[in-house]
Amino acid sequence: MKIVELCDKSYKDVLNNLLKRDIEDFYEIDKNIIAILRNVKDFKDKALYDYTFKFDGVKIDNIKVTEDEVKEALDTVDNQFLDILKKAKYNIERFHKRQIEKSWIEHEKKGIILGQLIRPLDRVGIYVPGGTASYPSSVLMNSIPAMIAGVKSIAMVTPPDKRGKVNPNILAAAYIAGIDEIYKVGGAQAIGALAYGTETIKQVQKIVGPGNIYVARAKKEVFGIVDIDMIAGPSEICIIADKNSNPRYIAADLLSQAEHDQFAFLVLFTNSIDLAESVKKEVIKQLDKLERKEIAEKSIGNNGYIFIVDSIDKAIEISNEIAPEHLEIMVDNPFGLISRIKNAGAVFLGSFTPEPVGDYFAGPNHTLPTSGTAKFSSPLGVYDFVKKTSLIYYTKESLKEIKDDVIYFSKIEGLTAHGNSIRVRFE
Repeated sequence: MKIVELCDKSYKDVLNNLLKRDIEDFYEIDKNIIAILRNVKDFKDKALYDYTFKFDGVKIDNIKVTEDEVKEALDTVDNQFLDILKKAKYNIERFHKRQIEKSWIEHEKKGIILGQLIRPLDRVGIYVPGGTASYPSSVLMNSIPAMIAGVKSIAMVTPPDKRGKVNPNILAAAYIAGIDEIYKVGGAQAIGALAYGTETIKQVQKIVGPGNIYVARAKKEVFGIVDIDMIAGPSEICIIADKNSNPRYIAADLLSQAEHDQFAFLVLFTNSIDLAESVKKEVIKQLDKLERKEIAEKSIGNNGYIFIVDSIDKAIEISNEIAPEHLEIMVDNPFGLISRIKNAGAVFLGSFTPEPVGDYFAGPNHTLPTSGTAKFSSPLGVYDFVKKTSLIYYTKESLKEIKDDVIYFSKIEGLTAHGNSIRVRFE
């Protein structure tokens, strides 16, 4: 990892590049995605089978996962993991139930009634990566909030392997979550199927879940036809640590994100040069033990930085500008800093709250805003699977009292027919 001090000439340039999160040119990718989406829209199931053969290298007879396939998967998954999935499900449910919103109605003066209806979406699609990037945790994190919100119909899509099978751990997670509509299709074509519908896959109202760049860009393309959760970028971790922090813990946490993606974003802010040097050595030491060493090494080379700041206050200030996906605070009193944290997807407090606890088990959602969007976005939650409708009721008496104000307002905007809809009721 590169250590950058305040006195370095490159300090501002490096920091500005991190703040900008250089935007890749997606022109060629988007052209391909638009063609895929158009084919799925026009040729439906046939396009799905063709693309599955082309991109996944397997010819399948039926894209829908059968009950027998789920049972077969459950037989191959060890009982310990099934128990862990159940525990994780309990924690995720417990946390997300606190997010439930209720409809409300208020009776105002002169018979006016105002309110808001909270209604769940009818049908949601969940994308789950497959192959080497197999994340059963994403099944739980994306489906449980939807179910708590009251969504009755959930379709899950995930790419098959070379044998035409779905990763058994993913099917086990779907079973534990209560998802029974699962399709063996991935990539941009799966997003198209959920957005437009095919003979087999019914159209959804919203698509959620992580994926590669093709999935992310396809979601962006179909937004407006359906809703989406977010357009996720590479994984990010920002750590704020003082001189008393454990360099082994910090290095391990940085590497936990580095193994995700060669473009992962890894930053440590500290006011201790000794800690910075120790963390750098620990990263090198621990890197050799990783199964995904090659990916982590590239990530560290691309976006791994240790910034020496003059104070923890300065670290918080910069972190708020970065708005990281994951923010770990390893200082003597992390709770004393909470009030000053403005922008972060999730905050992990203290030396014994490593980021992976949030990925799998704690309960808060691991689908978090990236690329600085934590400045205006939130983690996935129950609120993402409901819609709100306003209620308004006026009596003749209450309308009469404000009619002149409304008529005058419409006149100012040049919309006299608006005013007339009030006026005719009193002629």
